[in-house]
Amino acid sequence: MMRPKDAVARLVTGLHEQVFRTTKGRVAGRALGMPVVMLTTTGRKSGKPRTTMLTSPVHDGDTVVLVASYGGDDRHPAWFLNLRDDPDVEVTMEGHTRPMRARVATAEEKAELWPRCTKAYKGYAGYQKRTDRDIPLVILEPRN
Repeated sequence: MMRPKDAVARLVTGLHEQVFRTTKGRVAGRALGMPVVMLTTTGRKSGKPRTTMLTSPVHDGDTVVLVASYGGDDRHPAWFLNLRDDPDVEVTMEGHTRPMRARVATAEEKAELWPRCTKAYKGYAGYQKRTDRDIPLVILEPRN
């Protein structure tokens, strides 16, 4: 049985994705002051494409950083588990879709990136306080 939080997240994400796709990101292309990323992973159990809508607090050139916070839940979000098992992903952002490779930030990278993430959205710091889980940062880089 699906938890209420999961059902609400799925509903909101679905609506956001529909608007984003229809307008090619012209509407719903930013949230909480950050660019929106439509991330497509491969389902770790199903093997099927799975899409979710996320914000990206940090960009360095072609590199995109995602925060696997799940609102401070004690569980990792499904998209994170999917890309951890298959790091080849597709990202749609600012009207462009491109293949990327995902990896979890090292401790050193996270130490540098986390303050930038919380500066972009203070809520991330609150999410970390809600959980004992170390919230991972995911670095997306262009696939060659």
